[in-house]
Amino acid sequence: MQTVTVPRDGGEMSMAVWTPEAPPHAAIVLIQEIFGVAAYIRSVGERLAALGYLVGAPELYWRFAPGFEASNDAAGMEQAFATAGQLDPALAQQDCIAALDALAATDDIEHVGVLGFCLGGTLAWGVAATAEPDVCVSYYGSGVPDMLGLLDQVRCPTLFHFGNDDQWIPGEKIDAVGAAIAGRPDVQLNVEIAGHAFDNHDRPEFYVESAANAAWTKTVAFLTTNLPPEG
Repeated sequence: MQTVTVPRDGGEMSMAVWTPEAPPHAAIVLIQEIFGVAAYIRSVGERLAALGYLVGAPELYWRFAPGFEASNDAAGMEQAFATAGQLDPALAQQDCIAALDALAATDDIEHVGVLGFCLGGTLAWGVAATAEPDVCVSYYGSGVPDMLGLLDQVRCPTLFHFGNDDQWIPGEKIDAVGAAIAGRPDVQLNVEIAGHAFDNHDRPEFYVESAANAAWTKTVAFLTTNLPPEG
């Protein structure tokens, strides 16, 4: 665990950290879902560290619900939505940028990317537009289709993942993403046969193994090409 000072208000934010076996030269800011930096996000951190990355997952609810983790049931889902509803998106984006800067300042780290799921998928896109990550991977960010006006501000390679049957992101919005990025080789769109949160194996109501595996394979290939862990 690392503490990150947030320049905007001088607050102290906790950030879970995973370190690979070999000395890392690239890092990834891992941005949580609405469920907090819970077991699923921690498992993603472990996956990324196994690829050779230094990984940091900032605790975005630190101002009002430090340590929050939603349980894997209906009550937990309701509590997660209520907790996420207290989040100020602009502050959360600044917190993610503070985490990006903290990882970038780590000894021997040469490049830093951002990767987020759900809530984090939207925030990752916002960070890509307002900061200078080296790559952006966004999984089913429901706010992304309404933020396509930021496209010209994004200078890093970006990979979007969506499900074709997402209950919170209509197909026409995913189509709008595809239309907006047409002719931009540095921005890729992957659509899996799945609904929302298909990568989250702790949520059986969402998880689709085939989609999760296919999207992760694409993510690893994308990161290897655009953010090689060896630097």
